[in-house]
Amino acid sequence: MATSTPASTGDLTSQILHTLDKQSPILTADAFPAIPSQDVKAALDRLGSRSMITYETIEREEAILEAEAEQIAAHGSHEARVFEALRKAMDGLTVQELEAAIGDKNVTKLGQGKAFREKWISKSKDGKLVATAESIEDVTRTQLQQVQQSKTGDAKVLADLKKRKLIKMQKIISFKVAKGEKFALEIQKEETDLTADMLVSGAWKTANFKPYNFKALGGDQHAGALHPLNKVRQEFRQIFFEMGFEEMPTNKFVETGFWNFDTLFVPQQHPARDLQDTFYISDPLVGDKPRPQVEGQNMEEYWNNVKDVHQEGKFGSIGYRYPWAAEESQRLVLRTHTTSISASVLHKLAAKKGPDGRPPPARYFSIDRVFRNETVDATHLAEFHQVEGVIADYGLTLGGLMEFMEVFFNKMGLTDLKFKPAYNPYTEPSMEIFAYHKGLGKLVEIGNSGMFRPEMLEAMGLPKDMRVFGWGLSLERPTMIKYKISNIRELLGHKVDLNFIEKNAAVRLDKD
Repeated sequence: MATSTPASTGDLTSQILHTLDKQSPILTADAFPAIPSQDVKAALDRLGSRSMITYETIEREEAILEAEAEQIAAHGSHEARVFEALRKAMDGLTVQELEAAIGDKNVTKLGQGKAFREKWISKSKDGKLVATAESIEDVTRTQLQQVQQSKTGDAKVLADLKKRKLIKMQKIISFKVAKGEKFALEIQKEETDLTADMLVSGAWKTANFKPYNFKALGGDQHAGALHPLNKVRQEFRQIFFEMGFEEMPTNKFVETGFWNFDTLFVPQQHPARDLQDTFYISDPLVGDKPRPQVEGQNMEEYWNNVKDVHQEGKFGSIGYRYPWAAEESQRLVLRTHTTSISASVLHKLAAKKGPDGRPPPARYFSIDRVFRNETVDATHLAEFHQVEGVIADYGLTLGGLMEFMEVFFNKMGLTDLKFKPAYNPYTEPSMEIFAYHKGLGKLVEIGNSGMFRPEMLEAMGLPKDMRVFGWGLSLERPTMIKYKISNIRELLGHKVDLNFIEKNAAVRLDKD
């Protein structure tokens, strides 16, 4: 059964109810002028949630007199006080005598100028100040007294007084309150829980339950947030999946030199394999020879093919003609690119048989971390992410690669591509890819591409007429462009601002 709680007379909600009982509607600014508006609103919300009252917010601006203006309203304007002092002195006053008569040096100084301009006073031949008008109208005092009483006035008058810094405008929030459908002088107790006792006794039938407030704001949820790199990475993955690509496994951060360099036709004397460019593992120093990935793979034959391509030349290549060392090929490194994964996946593809008995066409991509012994600065890190894609098919051409690059990068919002010849040990021909950056107003390099060399592919066992496109770019560069980051260390590493990660929304790559 619902119970009621008599509200104390000192309670604001009770005061509102009793005031409404005598008169409805009321304006809170008139009924409760001394109570802050936030306290009034809290009481109104409490009553409104029970449908005991309804209210609407009324905002208006009031003119408030500054301290100087209050003095003028009480005693007159500076110029009027100067005039009155001189009018009372029949023979005029010196400046010093005028200051003594008014009692305020500042009022005397400011009032003289205005009184002279209004021609209320003048200076006599003996140097004294005298009143020249019989009477005056103190317009400023009258205006301020009217504003003081009504809190408003003519717009031009208010603007002039505000310009003279005599008044300031203050926003006043008031509420127009009327009786609600459940108006009463007492606040009924509201039940917040449906208990077992209520169900047994039947009290729930007459109980006054507190309604749910579906407009109430919930508490702040301190949840995790995706890193900007992960957001852009997801956009890349979506583009690849839309274009029919399969994601390659990239969980091998440590590779042997065989997969990281040798299978890609990178000679063992290449500068990229020097200590200043590559992180080598110290314990253990070397790994095992490559093992079969699927049943039936002859890894010893593949090992020898790679050795022969480097040392003597094979599959139409004259090779590099140097003594190839197995120990160097088995050294363990932190992978310098995800192309080592591509080589492993392509070798696995060579063992597959399609309906025609040959390896089927395939599309692969990977996005993961790589490591290089770089000097860390605003644009370089020793650890970064590489985005890579490969397409294996029959009859592919360089023109087809360029056309595909146009389609792929257009999906990222990058248009007007330019291609520049380049060199890569494992692709021939090779091209650097540039796109026009509107923000920088110039062409910027966005990736590298090429067609994998025959001596690399045929050594794996792929058919001679199967061609493979390959291209790659860093994940950090497009992320920095989209999030307007100039220093890569603000994106990755211990200097990352966690607030930046939490507050930045996901970036769509297909938008500027």
